[in-house]
Amino acid sequence: MSQSATTPPTERPAEEPRIMTGAQMVWEALVCEGVDVLFGHPGGAILPTYDALAPFEADGRIHHVLVRHEQCAAHMADGYARSTGRVGVCIATSGPGATNLVTGLATAQMDSVPVVAITGQVPTNLLGTDAFQESDVVGVTQPICKHNYLVTDVNELPQIMKEAFYIAREGRPGVVLVDICKDVQNAKGEFRYDFEIDLPGFEPWPTYSSEELKAAAELINKAERPLIMAGHGVHLAGVSKELLELVERAEIPVVTTLLGTGNIPETHPLSLGMGGMHGEAYANRAVQSCDVLIAMGMRFDDRITGRLDTFAKQAKVIHFELDIAEVGKNVVPEVAIVGNLGETLPALLPLINERRHQVWIQEIKEWRGDTDTSDILHVETDELIPPFVIRQLWHATKQANRGDAIIVTDVGQHQMWECQYFIHEMAGQLLTSGGLGTMGFALPAAIGAQIANRDKLVWAVAGDGGFQMTLQELIVLHQERLPVKIAIINNGFLGMVRQWQQFFYDKRYVGTPILSPDYVKLGEAYSIPALKVTHPSEVVPALTQAHETDGPFLIDFRVKEEINVYPMVAPGAAVDQLIRRPKPSVMQGFSGVQPSW
Repeated sequence: MSQSATTPPTERPAEEPRIMTGAQMVWEALVCEGVDVLFGHPGGAILPTYDALAPFEADGRIHHVLVRHEQCAAHMADGYARSTGRVGVCIATSGPGATNLVTGLATAQMDSVPVVAITGQVPTNLLGTDAFQESDVVGVTQPICKHNYLVTDVNELPQIMKEAFYIAREGRPGVVLVDICKDVQNAKGEFRYDFEIDLPGFEPWPTYSSEELKAAAELINKAERPLIMAGHGVHLAGVSKELLELVERAEIPVVTTLLGTGNIPETHPLSLGMGGMHGEAYANRAVQSCDVLIAMGMRFDDRITGRLDTFAKQAKVIHFELDIAEVGKNVVPEVAIVGNLGETLPALLPLINERRHQVWIQEIKEWRGDTDTSDILHVETDELIPPFVIRQLWHATKQANRGDAIIVTDVGQHQMWECQYFIHEMAGQLLTSGGLGTMGFALPAAIGAQIANRDKLVWAVAGDGGFQMTLQELIVLHQERLPVKIAIINNGFLGMVRQWQQFFYDKRYVGTPILSPDYVKLGEAYSIPALKVTHPSEVVPALTQAHETDGPFLIDFRVKEEINVYPMVAPGAAVDQLIRRPKPSVMQGFSGVQPSW
């Protein structure tokens, strides 16, 4: 992964230390870091810090968003960070408040999202005594954080806060937790924030090798069947423009990872879309047929590689990567360029010759013609199917002149349909939980993204299973007056699990049928207008009404139940060994097990 596109906030000039409580230090540090909003839930062990927030809220320096579950505070901070590149901040009390953050923090860490979590802890004299609401949150979160701290001395708190933001932001972004004992929050000490960060052993920006860069350029210039695989790091480094320049100069097709969606416009003729488990057949075939694979800002996750011992075996792999721990972990490269992609990709461009690969491009075009889907909108059916809904959502955002809409998905079938049927024009347009695959992510992360992007259209797209995990945050939309639009793809199942049960467990649908509340009435209870859609003819009017409504809007799309995501790479199969998509004209094929063209 690579650098955030944003730069650290400007530091204050040297100043005389000021005497204040640890609780006040927390807010002063956040102001110094440029934080103006955070997400949290109060409780006893963090109450001194909440009490010290009052003057900061009163004068508008910091706005606190009250969540209804601490997991959602982490997801909101995550959505805020993904959509801005800035560090997201969440806060919770000790014990269950802190442990409720864990899923959200693990989600952000797996996807290299910069988040700082602040938690209260029991007083220092009660540590280790199993005091009321004590939990060893530092021990709990060590495996899922980039770093964490337990603060037992008020005089160390300013430096720890500054280090926390530095570590979260610099290099490969990640999560840092700061656990502050209650007596430290009440204690007084000297606050200053003008010191230099010195962390021996922490080298966030490794220096790349010019010789390795030249070796990579030589391989690319000689390649007859080159292919780029672009991941989340391209977006984090803010180098989509440079990527497109490389693609067009050397005529190199691009496959993206899930989190790399939109790294180049998907309308571009050299964009092959997402590869991997639910990538298109022609994209995966290109991966298996290329002679040079240029991996940028991605970590060769199992969902993109399929069976490792069969992955791109004919290709010489070039790996551009910031985190040296990822190099050779799954796929051993011929050449590795370890460094900031924001530096290495621009440095590569002058070394690349203008090339055309007509035979290779024509071959991919023929594969694409064999496997590409017809526009789902042209399929005549009276049944409401999820791909139709997603494609209409894309059309609706274009027609509303909201091509820069942010789409935040939950995890499951609808997540994959969004990747396949919503056409992304820019990096970062899709926010989704990739590495951890967290159900319940969509609504709270969309809230975080909307708070960070007040003027943008934000859609939360969720399944009926994941939505019910965090639907209590609907009240935050009302309380914060946020215009998030919500599409629930409601098929009466935990859809992706049901699909696996259909394919691999003889249709034993154990634990996957799921009932939903009346979402229209639910919306009314939360003061959110809502519609139920059951027929294809109702989709466009519902989307139009959502876009014409100033505030939030919820649509319950009651889609056909047993619809599957195609293509699909079965577990243990090579990435080009696919269960193929049926012909769109044969609607019953969407629920078949082994359709073919």
